[in-house]
Amino acid sequence: MNIQILIDEQPRELPAGSNLAELLALLQREPRSVATAVNGRFVAREARPGTMLAEGDQVLLFQPIVGG
Repeated sequence: MNIQILIDEQPRELPAGSNLAELLALLQREPRSVATAVNGRFVAREARPGTMLAEGDQVLLFQPIVGG
């Protein structure tokens, strides 16, 4: 069974039970190169494996900002 989510406002199907870390691997994105949010809430890198994705979730991938 698959679920449909939105990634940067584009629809995408994933296997049910996928988490955010698995999504980044599927997209071939280097985990350190991208910041993530699900449904408008920032998700820290270490929380990605425990962030399960559900039907209709909206995932935002963005460039992390560093500086001082």
